[in-house]
Amino acid sequence: MVRVGIVDDDAASRSVILAHLKRYQDEHGGDFSVRTFTNGLELAENYRPDLDLIFLDVVMDGLDGFEAAHAIRELDDRVVIVFVTNMGQYAIKGYEVNALSYLVKPVPYFAFSQELVRSLRTIERSTPTSDALMVPTSTGTARVDLAGITYIESSRHRVTVHTLQRSYTYTGTLKSLEARLADRDFFRSNNCYLVNLQHVRGLDATSCVMEGGEELQVSRPRRRAFLDALTSYVDEGRRTG
Repeated sequence: MVRVGIVDDDAASRSVILAHLKRYQDEHGGDFSVRTFTNGLELAENYRPDLDLIFLDVVMDGLDGFEAAHAIRELDDRVVIVFVTNMGQYAIKGYEVNALSYLVKPVPYFAFSQELVRSLRTIERSTPTSDALMVPTSTGTARVDLAGITYIESSRHRVTVHTLQRSYTYTGTLKSLEARLADRDFFRSNNCYLVNLQHVRGLDATSCVMEGGEELQVSRPRRRAFLDALTSYVDEGRRTG
């Protein structure tokens, strides 16, 4: 099941994309669950990362396509975005929000089908939801890929998930996340840090050096187990690499 969102303030344009999806499904198979939105605000407001692909109109009243895409990217780095626009010069701005591509109105079926194939391939290559954390935020829920998390920090019943791009803080416990990530190459270096071994770049007497140069304390009682876990992770990478 591929979950598709169609966002356009013009009913006729939404109908064109819906008809193209139905034609593709009739000709090639596949299973699409489709939701339509009449403007960017309807999409972005209370957004949850439960879509795989969004066809997003650029020019809309209120919140336009680019503004909606920026809001979505704060919560969802993985969803595939394809802009739909009347003018091709808008395409370059799509790089700001990691859009896959764009389609020019009126959208012909052949161009749509080619872009849909490309989008489906991108979705197939993406990390499954089981390799992501659903993190509560002030504006909704963010889907955070485990591979992008460098470490998770706990302080006074507040958890901060640090990624390569940003950080998310919410009320929670490190203990529950440690259990959730036990078989995902995360290791508890001390009472405050749960470290993604993938992003460890060095280890000294009292700390580990993370990608980007940040140093995190490794407690003395955990040092031997941490070193063993890191060595096992590196050796496994060599065998499968």
